[in-house]
Parts: sequence; C-alpha cells; structure tokens
Amino acid sequence: EMHVAESGGGLVQPGGRLRLTCTASGFTFDNYAVAWFRQVPGKGREGVACISYSEESTLYSDSVKGRFTASSDKAKKTVDLELTNLKPEDAGTYYCAAPANICSWDESHFGAWGQGTEVAVYV
Repeated sequence: EMHVAESGGGLVQPGGRLRLTCTASGFTFDNYAVAWFRQVPGKGREGVACISYSEESTLYSDSVKGRFTASSDKAKKTVDLELTNLKPEDAGTYYCAAPANICSWDESHFGAWGQGTEVAVYV
C-alpha cells in the first residue's frame, strides 16, 4: 500500500523560512510527480507546488511563485519544499500528494496523501 508522510512544519515570523519533507513508503517517487497542497481552515485545499521527481520540472501557484522551491533529493529519496519569505497568508496545513503521471492541481490524480504538517506564521 502506498503512503506518504510530511515533516518539517513549524512556527515562524513573517519573512521566515521552513523546509518541508515528503517521504514515500510502499512505492518510490521515481518517474512520478509529487505535489504539495495546503489548506486553511474554512477554505478549500489548494495546490502550491509540484515537481516531476526524475525530470525535476516544477509547477507553482501564483501565490507562492518565487518564494517556494520544490526539489527532489535522490540520495534521501524525498521531495522537499523550501518555504521562504513566509507571509501570514501562507499559514495552514501542508499536504504531500503522490504519485501522479504529471504535475497538476487535480487532486484526483494523486493516490496517496499524507496527514499534513502545520505551518504557522505569526506577527
């Protein structure tokens, strides 16, 4: 059975940075797309970043472009999301989702979802 798990959330000030990590079990990320979604209470889940693990091509939402960076760590077999210049509106629960054939924001394309990791940005 396929599983993914997130780690690395935390509490930071505006302008701060965090690094989230997604780890797979029951499968490997090779040749698949891995995405990061986030959800704020009262709002729907939105896709923020996606990476093709082998090709390392990426897709970002307009709200995070230039501030978030998705990368694949072949040695650790993980997918990371570097969050920089964090804003209060970036706070929420961040989910890793995989595997998909291509990057997209269509949640139905992803068969495994993590439990989520919390990102809090306080003033």
